[in-house]
Amino acid sequence: MSKVSYYTAEGLKKLKDELNQLRDVERPRASEAIAEARDKGDLSENAEYDAAKEAQGMLEMKISKMEEIVANARVIDESQLDTSKVLVHSFVRIKNLGNGSEMKYKLVAQSEADLKSGKISVDSPIGKGLLGKKVGEKAQIDVPSGKMEFEVLEIWRE
Repeated sequence: MSKVSYYTAEGLKKLKDELNQLRDVERPRASEAIAEARDKGDLSENAEYDAAKEAQGMLEMKISKMEEIVANARVIDESQLDTSKVLVHSFVRIKNLGNGSEMKYKLVAQSEADLKSGKISVDSPIGKGLLGKKVGEKAQIDVPSGKMEFEVLEIWRE
């Protein structure tokens, strides 16, 4: 069974644009590379042909995976989000109870995650640990370096 992912309208458009680029530009390029390599002679000893076929296979696999993601994508109306608890597309301010530092994140789908811009995946350990928490609640989260404890200070939407 496929996993439904939730996106902003902008995030889904970006994903569809990337898929179209792969199908409309990269796929024809891969076919051309195979045709050029085929024209160079004996296929049994043609490493260029083998490499082009392998690259095409990888591209087709990527296209197939992205088509599945797009087919199972749902757009969230962020204005309808419940801000009483942490959900996908929530903005959240949390405090690391171990060192006292505060961080602000937006929880997003895996493909929209970008730590530099403060977007973390709901599938990440911190994202999973925060889902469903309310302001004032604490979350103990298993991360690769051990256990961390966070307190939810604020939840909002833009």
